[in-house]
Amino acid sequence: MPDVLIADDHPLFRDALQRAVVAAVPHASVHCADSVYTLLSLIEQYPDAELLLLDLHMPGARGYSALAHIRGQFPGLPTIVVSGHEDVQVARRALAHGASAYIPKSTPGEDIITAIRKVLDGDVWLPHQFVGGGMELKPDEAAVADRIATLTPQQFRVLTMIAEGLLNKQIAYDLGVSEATVKAHMTAIMRKLGVNNRTQVALAASHLAIDQEALPPLPDDDE
Repeated sequence: MPDVLIADDHPLFRDALQRAVVAAVPHASVHCADSVYTLLSLIEQYPDAELLLLDLHMPGARGYSALAHIRGQFPGLPTIVVSGHEDVQVARRALAHGASAYIPKSTPGEDIITAIRKVLDGDVWLPHQFVGGGMELKPDEAAVADRIATLTPQQFRVLTMIAEGLLNKQIAYDLGVSEATVKAHMTAIMRKLGVNNRTQVALAASHLAIDQEALPPLPDDDE
């Protein structure tokens, strides 16, 4: 049976996606995650999964960062982005980051089924009102996405927490590791992103945000 992964933190919509997957692929085995961290474990557990449906807004996901990381670490996993955004530019940025389809959460069930089948057949799908035109990422955004793709899953978790403004001791507590381990991850993250401090790490991650105005204040580089 083909394995299909769903990552969405809203139970009702996650159930709707699961029903759409089963309708599109009756013999699929569906596995669900409610955070990016759980998703990364699922991908390791099911390395031959045939499809991922990924919500842009969920714990551990900031804008396109999770999409960029997953596409870099698991390039053979076709990914459909689902989101509450109805903006064509948001959809085209998702495809520019490597998504195979973009499904607004207002999309009718039959269209979701069609999108799943199209992507499994190797095609790209967008709502009809979004079709036409393309989009290239800004150089800074593309460069940051390429660098985030090189992070290990644990480094990506630390990056996300830094971008949320958490201090090293908070990150250490949440991950169940020592502050020294967090600092070691920080060093590796800064090297891979080509920056010198945690403020610059958060600034780099902000290039992948959807709404710049909704970003938290940049963290102070005091650790």
